[in-house]
Amino acid sequence: MAFYGTSATGAGWIVPKKYIERVGEDAYKKAPVGAGPFKFAAFTPGIELTLEAFPDYWRKAPQVKRLVMRSIPDEATRAASVKTGEVDLAYLFGGAIASDLRRTPGIRVVAPLLYGVYWLDFLDQWDPKSPWHDRRVRLAANLAIDRAGINQAVYLGLSKLAHSFIPQGMEYFWAPPPYVFDPRRAKQLLAEAGYPNGFESGDLTGDTIYGVAIGEPVANSLQQVGIRLRLRPMERVAFFKEYGEKKLRGVVFSGSGAPGNAPIRLEQYAITGGRYAYGAYPDVDGLYTEQANEMNPRVRQQILHKMQQLIHERAMFGPVIEPAFLNGVGPRLEVHGLGLVANHAYSAPYEDLRLKKP
Repeated sequence: MAFYGTSATGAGWIVPKKYIERVGEDAYKKAPVGAGPFKFAAFTPGIELTLEAFPDYWRKAPQVKRLVMRSIPDEATRAASVKTGEVDLAYLFGGAIASDLRRTPGIRVVAPLLYGVYWLDFLDQWDPKSPWHDRRVRLAANLAIDRAGINQAVYLGLSKLAHSFIPQGMEYFWAPPPYVFDPRRAKQLLAEAGYPNGFESGDLTGDTIYGVAIGEPVANSLQQVGIRLRLRPMERVAFFKEYGEKKLRGVVFSGSGAPGNAPIRLEQYAITGGRYAYGAYPDVDGLYTEQANEMNPRVRQQILHKMQQLIHERAMFGPVIEPAFLNGVGPRLEVHGLGLVANHAYSAPYEDLRLKKP
């Protein structure tokens, strides 16, 4: 139920059974029928989807009569579309363009927070021959990351600094002491671990979207203390495929925006057998099994907090940021819908959208 009906899956879509059985799936794709506040009007794959208001929607009739959703892959073009009034709301801008939009009269930058976290996954910590096997090296990397500087440069200071690979708003989250930005202490730890001049660490692999925008300043932070990484961006589908198949090495710039709770994140990234877990600790594995069989919520929370505490003490990951989603909103919208649904990146519910009166 942590995934059902959320943005993590399409399993919760409600569609009319009899209609699909009558027309078939191919015809349904051309003329879909759902249960929402807008009905299908037209669709050009890869270009745009047009919807018209359904006035008998059970919650309330939409005030906006027509929605056109357009695919505009280029960030600068999306920004220009907001400025000219061609579109009223555009998603996903980086810090530089968002800052320019913010300076534009009549344009607002609205930044809802997500269930997302970006972090470093030290894949080679399980290899005794790797520098990352030493906790002091992993701790040094955490102290070297200028999270506040990255937040300001990439997100205009609107994101949350991450303290864990589990987001702060998630059920059963344990709040660890934050890592302080301390390059001097990071260099001391590297020297104590036998790397007074730093070391070559191979690849920092991530996707071509977030792995570059945030991965690059992270790599620069590590470079300052002597941890030299080569940024290796991969196409998003290929990246997650190789990550899940345990084909990557070095350090991964990882992230997840999937809904759920702390045990779901732990299972995928920190427990033996997890899709993205390249190794695990036996005591953490044992606690995971224990909490899964615990029926008392208070006791279960204590077990899950202990797991997260052990992971933090061992510096198993390098949390970076809980990103805000920077969006541009034009002057025609009175209610844009961003942030109305907690931890949701996009405008919703659509029936609440409202245009200003002429």
